[in-house]
Amino acid sequence: MNNSRNGTTEDFKAFQLLSEVADEQPVSQRELAHRLGIALGLVNSYIKNFVAKGYIRIKNYPQNRYAYLLTPQGIAEKGRLAYQHVHYFTSLYTVTRQDYLALFKGLAERGITRVAFCGVDEVTEIAWLSLREAGLDLSAVMDDRNVGSDFMGWNVVSLNHGLLTGSQRVIITSMKRSEYLRSCLRELGAGDEMILGLGDAVTQYPAPHTM
Repeated sequence: MNNSRNGTTEDFKAFQLLSEVADEQPVSQRELAHRLGIALGLVNSYIKNFVAKGYIRIKNYPQNRYAYLLTPQGIAEKGRLAYQHVHYFTSLYTVTRQDYLALFKGLAERGITRVAFCGVDEVTEIAWLSLREAGLDLSAVMDDRNVGSDFMGWNVVSLNHGLLTGSQRVIITSMKRSEYLRSCLRELGAGDEMILGLGDAVTQYPAPHTM
């Protein structure tokens, strides 16, 4: 089961990376790593693999920037992965919706009424639907990459700003940047007991003190 899941995750990351370079604009591997929320070394490994398989050609630009040009084989591989992930995303929606719902209901049972979202991508709307079903309130939506954008009528703020709202818990609402966002929150002083994401057990954290 784990091997299958890891294979699916790796295929998804490969699809994301091929999609990022499809516009053939010059970009550094560090920028790609930042966009995808994965380690720089992993991006380098994927790029080398793509070149070896003939999926991309590399055009050099100054300052360590490159344009990655998809070959016909690369375009075909991107299409194959896209088709494969139609099924993946259907399953992802169902599982993620139920997992977030279970998380929010667990918080509600412990007397927690307000949470903040951290991370805005395709998963965040699923979390929003589950939050509403569980009857919890949203106090902030934070994401340093999307400051000033709109999410369901909420103005997206920086992580630092979002932590000042007094949310009882911060919910990681991005799967692909989960560990990166958790690390950023810790660096800003948020304790592990305050941060929750998919797969975290609500019962391991104490209920908030009543005022």
